[in-house]
Amino acid sequence: MAVLAGGNGDNNPITIHVQQDKVPWYKKRNLCMLYILMFPTCIGIEMTSGFDSSMMNGLQAVPTWDAFFGHPRSTILGLLSALYSLGSICSLPFVPFVTDRYGRRFAIIFGSIIMVIGSALQTASQDFAMFVIARFLLGFGIPFAIVAASSMIGELAYPKERARIGSLFNASWFIGAIVAAGVTLGTFQMPTNWGWRIPSLLQMIPSALQLIFIWFLPESPRWLVSKGRGEEAYAILAKYHAEGDLNSEFVKLEYAEIETTLELEKEQAKSSWKALVAAPGMRKRLLICSFLGLATQWSGNGLTSYFLARILDNVGIHDDRTKNLINLAMTCWGFVNGTAFALTIPKLPRRREVFPDVIFTGWTIASSQYAMTGSQAASRAVIAFIFLYSPAYNMGYNALTYTYLVELFPFHARAKGIAVFQWWGRAAGFFNQFVNPIGIANAGWKYYISYCVFLLFEVIFVWFLFPETSNRTLEELAFLFEGDKIREEQQKRIEEEVHDNKAPIPDGASDKESALHVEHAN
Repeated sequence: MAVLAGGNGDNNPITIHVQQDKVPWYKKRNLCMLYILMFPTCIGIEMTSGFDSSMMNGLQAVPTWDAFFGHPRSTILGLLSALYSLGSICSLPFVPFVTDRYGRRFAIIFGSIIMVIGSALQTASQDFAMFVIARFLLGFGIPFAIVAASSMIGELAYPKERARIGSLFNASWFIGAIVAAGVTLGTFQMPTNWGWRIPSLLQMIPSALQLIFIWFLPESPRWLVSKGRGEEAYAILAKYHAEGDLNSEFVKLEYAEIETTLELEKEQAKSSWKALVAAPGMRKRLLICSFLGLATQWSGNGLTSYFLARILDNVGIHDDRTKNLINLAMTCWGFVNGTAFALTIPKLPRRREVFPDVIFTGWTIASSQYAMTGSQAASRAVIAFIFLYSPAYNMGYNALTYTYLVELFPFHARAKGIAVFQWWGRAAGFFNQFVNPIGIANAGWKYYISYCVFLLFEVIFVWFLFPETSNRTLEELAFLFEGDKIREEQQKRIEEEVHDNKAPIPDGASDKESALHVEHAN
């Protein structure tokens, strides 16, 4: 059974307050505005990745793109897809420094600017080399935005909705994928190179939205506290978590928990790469996030994300329009079930990884039957299993990956932990995107067996090594593996700070509008 570290949050005053709060978020004016702003600036960042994978799927069925780049197959096709992941691998060592040093908002802006440049270069590509460089730049920029935004969502959202908002982060992948699938379906018959240049140009839209709306989004209160800007942090918490009530007992508790936990974190460990391997608790977190990075890419999802056209070739479907229609339909289906799971799964415990294993095994068996018999029934079964695989994967990984990572790591190591997850994920993605077309071309359905084996390993790993993190605040989870002594000290200090009323806002400041004033004045 998994380790249930840290007890449960039922007795935590913040958890009790959140459970007693029956007012829905859409009836809270400031919180509603915060979530609206989060969509283009944070939640929607994965639209770029979704657009990229779906676009690369669709472009393989666009004759002008295929001809312009010399009918890429096998190794060359793998390289074109894999450069996106390679760019991410190269940028990740720098991502935590930018995110922790200059703030979550700055990192999102920085990454978005790089992606806009990459998209413009990809649109204007005149040869293979230019297209490759553009894809590298797109991949280089995306981790800055992903790591900062996933941290920002967890650190800024109201505790009651934190898990759901974090789960929607990955669900936005499908919005970008649907747009790309629809665009390539609409342009694949164009006789000019604009058949592939238009999708390339539209890839910059999510990044452009981030650059437009990020200026209206507040900074992470936890990052502000870590930089000694407690008054700004308190004002932001009051504005969005208490609708501007500076004397809210909930905000005082929340601020005290944040400030005390960050102080304890600084005493326990330094914010450095070495700290990730210095203590047993951090090594456990590192092992889990590294595994998650591999598992989110080596569960078979990379096959349909980038090489659906070649998979369909292997089961007798060769018509380009049919391929693009299946790509669009599968992406829409992924959005529907992915969003549904994002809104419901966070209520439940975090561990559920069995379903992808079962579905992918069925997919492999059906593929083998088609290869041996040429049966149309087997071909249709493969398509059915591909559609069934989408909700299985979204339930197991897509809905909770970033929510779980934000909960797993304490503030001082959060950006580094998510960066490590991204590194392993991008490395696995690079391997997949380079090797998958070679494996599909040379081994056919037999190549899928390697994924079946790894999926079985995932089930065992998750069952025995994943801790449960649901229904607790981020500060409760900060010392998940560090033992009862440090958690008792944490609780003692929080109680002392609340008792001494150390909130950085004077008690007399009761005007709800003053929270907004303090936030902008600093």
